[in-house]
Amino acid sequence: MDYQQKLAEKLSILNERGNGVLIRMNYIKKICADPKLRPSFLTDKAMESAIKYINKKFPNIDFRGNIQHLTSIQRQKSEVLAATASYYDSFLDVIEFRDHVYELLNTIDACQCFFNIAINFDFTKNYLDLIITYTSVIVTLSRIDDKKALVGMFNCAHEMSNGSSDPSYPRLGQMFVEYEHPWKKLTEEFGPHTRSVTAALVSLNMVYPRRNLPAEQWRSAQLLSLLSAPAAMLEPACCNTVSLPSRHLLYLSLAEGERERKVGFLLCHTSLNTNQASQELWKMALRSGLYLTLTRDEVLNIHKVSEDLFDCFKGYSKRIADIKECREHALVNSGAMHRERRHFLRGALKELFKVLEDEPGLLGPKALFVFMALSFSRDEVLWLVRHSENMPKIKTPDDYIDNQMAELLFYMEKLRGLMKKYNHVVQRYHVQYLAQFDALVLNDTIQNIYVCPEEESVLMSSFVSNLSALSVKQVENKEEFDFRALRLDWLRLQAYTSVNKAPLPIKDYTDLAKVMNMIQFHTRMVDSVEELLQETSEVSILCFYPRVFEKMFCQSSEEMTMKRYLMAFPLVCTHFSQCGHPICPEEVSVHLRLCVTFLEQIAKLTSTVVLEICAEQCNLNDQLQPKHCAETISAARHRKQKKPVPKKGEVQKEKPGAESLRKDRSVVTNVDKMHLMLTELCTCFSLCSDFIVFDHIIVPTEFLLSHLEIRLSEIIVRMANYNQTTQEIARPSDLLTKLRAYTASLHSLSGYINVDVTRLVKSVLLQQTQPLDSRGGPTMTTLYTNWYLESLLRQASNSLIVHCPTMHCFVNQTTDNDPSFRAEEFSDISELQALAELIGPYGLKFLSENLMWHITSQISELKKLVIENMDVLVQMKNNFDKPEEMANLKKRLTGGENVLKRMTIIGVILSFRSMAQDCLKDVMHCPYLMGPIECLRDFISPEDDIKVTLSIFELASAAGYTCDIDPTLVTAIANMQTDNTSVDEEYKLSCLLLAYIAVSLPTLALDPNSLYSREHGGHNNNIHCLATAINQLAAAMFTVQNKNIAQQLKEFLLMASSTLLQLGQNVERMESKNRESIYLLLHMIVEESPFLSQDMLESCFPYVLLRNAYRECSSSISNLSFTLNTLPSFLPG
Repeated sequence: MDYQQKLAEKLSILNERGNGVLIRMNYIKKICADPKLRPSFLTDKAMESAIKYINKKFPNIDFRGNIQHLTSIQRQKSEVLAATASYYDSFLDVIEFRDHVYELLNTIDACQCFFNIAINFDFTKNYLDLIITYTSVIVTLSRIDDKKALVGMFNCAHEMSNGSSDPSYPRLGQMFVEYEHPWKKLTEEFGPHTRSVTAALVSLNMVYPRRNLPAEQWRSAQLLSLLSAPAAMLEPACCNTVSLPSRHLLYLSLAEGERERKVGFLLCHTSLNTNQASQELWKMALRSGLYLTLTRDEVLNIHKVSEDLFDCFKGYSKRIADIKECREHALVNSGAMHRERRHFLRGALKELFKVLEDEPGLLGPKALFVFMALSFSRDEVLWLVRHSENMPKIKTPDDYIDNQMAELLFYMEKLRGLMKKYNHVVQRYHVQYLAQFDALVLNDTIQNIYVCPEEESVLMSSFVSNLSALSVKQVENKEEFDFRALRLDWLRLQAYTSVNKAPLPIKDYTDLAKVMNMIQFHTRMVDSVEELLQETSEVSILCFYPRVFEKMFCQSSEEMTMKRYLMAFPLVCTHFSQCGHPICPEEVSVHLRLCVTFLEQIAKLTSTVVLEICAEQCNLNDQLQPKHCAETISAARHRKQKKPVPKKGEVQKEKPGAESLRKDRSVVTNVDKMHLMLTELCTCFSLCSDFIVFDHIIVPTEFLLSHLEIRLSEIIVRMANYNQTTQEIARPSDLLTKLRAYTASLHSLSGYINVDVTRLVKSVLLQQTQPLDSRGGPTMTTLYTNWYLESLLRQASNSLIVHCPTMHCFVNQTTDNDPSFRAEEFSDISELQALAELIGPYGLKFLSENLMWHITSQISELKKLVIENMDVLVQMKNNFDKPEEMANLKKRLTGGENVLKRMTIIGVILSFRSMAQDCLKDVMHCPYLMGPIECLRDFISPEDDIKVTLSIFELASAAGYTCDIDPTLVTAIANMQTDNTSVDEEYKLSCLLLAYIAVSLPTLALDPNSLYSREHGGHNNNIHCLATAINQLAAAMFTVQNKNIAQQLKEFLLMASSTLLQLGQNVERMESKNRESIYLLLHMIVEESPFLSQDMLESCFPYVLLRNAYRECSSSISNLSFTLNTLPSFLPG
């Protein structure tokens, strides 16, 4: 008969089912209370009257007589039925669970089962767990405010759809009414079960007084210390003298024990007046804390609930006084006691981990110490979380704040990791223990049993045979072990032997219970270490306390000594995936937010320190720059002179390196503090290289690299110091120097932590060569492009800045007003080389594209001027060798100065681009790449296939080489063409544009700034840039139109020579004022053109005029020598 009751199986199944129902009820409560998650039909205004009516009349609702109140449900009955069905079924699960619990508890009482946690541990624990789970379900159900509305709306829609109520509705409605005051009803239900429940609870007296000790006693007993008794270090922790207490300390957490005692004695309160042991256990539990957990973050204020319940009964005044006294004791003492426990555990776990890490072989005999340490620590963490969220008003709130929680969590994770890493060591040890010791002891114990029924005999014989068959070879062969059947059989055996009048009463054979309890633990060490780790150290409940969890992290991050342990917080998030239940799969969504938040904060702290160190190193490096050495040089020059008396209050400037001089090593500088902080933060990254949270692989160092990438990009842009209002910006060389200092300092990070700093720097610098970075922010490419276009080139277009070919830079014109910047400081070779290094080929391509946009704008205006003067230009082109007609036609020509001005602007832009291209070539340190590119450029010819030519020229141009035809300019001009104009029309406009320029050149002689400057190697109004503009523009335009470039430039040269020779005939007129300087312009055009030669020039323009022009422009002897050196080789001396 006892075998057929299947008490063990029912207890196991109902406990699992009850946990699922409890989680489901809690989930329903949460979504109904959250305005964001609340079911839509409960917030629908159209349903308000129906919900009020249902709540008022529940459960006796007249669905037919008062249809006017339920019309909104009538209209949407199908939708309401579908929406409320899952809630209704969940409430039916509660009824079903309650019925099975009633049946099982009555069966257990009828069997008069024996309960003692020290003997039939699993049977007793499952029994107490079922009582607590059932109570939690009922209390949580009573806290769902909308349960009547949900059930009533479902039944209403069901009756409207099917013509009758749901068969289960009356029972469900009755249950809701009965549990309006759940504790009163629960105490009535458990009245008949008082004897069994009290017996089980009183047996806890053997465990929890030892478990619930203050930290001082733990410390004096050297709890969890392997070093306290070195001689016993190799002895197994599960020996007969300590197996039962230790095992119960392991499996029964303090939180669970307190909950069982508080709730159990509340349900069976009559025993408190009749049993002194019950009363002492109850008081001990009440003194330990104020709140206990029902499930998740749902807590119970046990003192208030107990006091309210006992107020309803007569003769409980003493118990109410006890409650108040215990509550006061808990308020005063429990916070400090748990604080001291956490302090002890931090040191104990650290010592335990260090010993086991050094000698992992000790994990075999001392595995129980690890699980005890983890269980103790988890209890303290959960106690603090539970009470921090519901902190009472007390005088010592610091007891509920722990800014060293990171260390405790850190060593918990370390011990967990150690057990997983050396699982094979634990497994090997306990397989031998089971086969060579436990099996023998169990066999001897069985032999000493006088009467053994057949069923029990079969079970115990199977235990011995299964354990005896184990061998180390199974571990070495990596065979899978599964002892779940053995443990379930032991639970069955406990149930068989715990009933009244059992043939083999377990209470008479405590040695058997002792051995089997130990065997059960050893089997778990072989096949379910992961499961045991989850039971003893899993803190997934923290995902339901996000505010407290984040507060703990913030408090720990503020402590210098805790920074190395901060990685424990995101690692704890790996536990979150273990808190779900199949009955309520929608409860636990992907809780990545907390994990990501913690990692972001750690990365932010680390990146801030790293970049502060980089900034400090950058400042020190800046002190060594040549620009700061003037004072040192001045002091050296006057070293022999009498030292002047320093002015009062004047502080002597320290030399670079003075910060490294230390008179006292105990003096800590700011850099020392930052390096210490960096060491602490980088240490936390060593906890693990990666971990998994909800199937997402998390790599902590990637968060650091991401933060460094973002911050470094911001710093680079900030160091550029660009001010759009005042048009100020840092010199490229200064920025490059600072960037090199930052990069050098960043590489020291790899000495602290294994990160690829080179990849980080390359990624950031590559982004800086693009117009926008990965976040859409501005880059130094954009800033410098804007500045050179808006400041330098704009002033150069207005001749405030002059292009200086001799010095390969731009220089400021001498004016009355002080310039806002010195052009040569931003455009000489060293600065443009620095710019090329900073923005690279990609950045220069972007700069070129912006330059081309300005050039095409000028070309569009030039075409308009050509179209306006087309008839005159056609006649001038046909009659350029007829001076009289040219003179008449020139009077009709308008806009000549405008054409030359715009061409000069184009020339200035192209000259700047050419300088930048040359500097790019200088800094491209890729000889094995640059050599072949140069060979390709020299090998190709414009006469070849134009597409191939332009492709190679584009490659060469990207590498910084100058090409006969500018591919970027060709692309820009090609993109200007529209469908409205044909190629022939464009060709005609291009030819007339050159003619326009040629006939307009003499007007330059009127400008006093057209004077050639030997010092600059050009003209003061930048007209020498016309040579570059004419050559490159002509080559690009005629390439697009597929015409002969050399032929068109030769025609231009003929027209220009003719018009300039006519200028030479006007000896007395103002037009000839600067004609020699203009003659030199013609020579520059030919000299810079790859399509024209000096022979062509000599054929149309007398070399004597050029020689005289150079001589005339040289106004002194020194200038003369310059002129003779400058004359081309074909000109005679």
